[in-house]
Amino acid sequence: MKLVIAALSVVIGGLLAAPVRAASWPDHAVRLIVPYPPGGNVDTAARVIANKLQETLRQPFIIENKAGAGGLIAGEMFAKSTPDGYTLFVGANGPVLFAPEIEKRDAYNWRRDFIPITCISITPLVLEVHPSVPAQSLAEFLDLVRREPGKLTMASPGAGTTNHLLSEFIQSSLGVKWLTVHYRGNAPATNDLIAGHVQFAFDQVSVALPFVKKGMIRALAITSSHRTSWLPDVPTFAELGYKDIDAQTFTGLFAPKGTPPDIVNRIHGVMLTALHDPQVIDKFNAIGAETVAMQPGEFTEYLQHETDKWIPVVRKADIRTD
Repeated sequence: MKLVIAALSVVIGGLLAAPVRAASWPDHAVRLIVPYPPGGNVDTAARVIANKLQETLRQPFIIENKAGAGGLIAGEMFAKSTPDGYTLFVGANGPVLFAPEIEKRDAYNWRRDFIPITCISITPLVLEVHPSVPAQSLAEFLDLVRREPGKLTMASPGAGTTNHLLSEFIQSSLGVKWLTVHYRGNAPATNDLIAGHVQFAFDQVSVALPFVKKGMIRALAITSSHRTSWLPDVPTFAELGYKDIDAQTFTGLFAPKGTPPDIVNRIHGVMLTALHDPQVIDKFNAIGAETVAMQPGEFTEYLQHETDKWIPVVRKADIRTD
């Protein structure tokens, strides 16, 4: 009987502790690991969210940029972190879905090692060229590429990013070829494009928008299903006859596997509130991104769909960093 009572005490104590633990989160600083340098699409999303959560929860939310290996370095560090709700991952397509496949190393697997909490934002990509490129439309750009195969250089923010995979998909499906130059993130890639060291890029609207508006780069086509309010004069690939050229970059929030469900639910709840806040929506809209809140199950299904769609592209193109 004493053993039974003791066992019941442990169970009851655990049940009572769970809501207390969730209610007290966070009681100290929370780290948000970002797999890219400052200045890019993912980093910007992380900072908007961190500022809002810090304002709401009255605890520091610290951005920790860990660039390298297409996000594998950050993802592996995150997967090994303590699952207590105080280390979270703001990831995107490349680091979450593709980096282990590209690096040919089972450092982590999002299904096994990550808990998807919610999508944060989604943004389409835009084909952008340096003003020196003599192409005013997608048709003129493709004609130029076909006349000089392998001559034009494309800035990629890293092997296995959505930007890179879209580039490989277009080359394969349209039978064109260019030279890809990989950088460690959007910011250095964009800097070299603006400087004219490379001729074009496929970039997130959230990164490209201010430079397009200033005339520093020229937008030719966008990957969304319809024209956007951010770039209303830029046609979609679909309306130009390329319906299969459809890509988007998500940013999402993850906890390490093993994080208590009550903590995950607590984080999800505060994230939903943040993502529905008009000020947060306006901040994302201003940079060319749309806030998209999801339930964990819905986000998991979305991630699986994107994995099934793009992993074959990775394998067909034999994308690797070695």
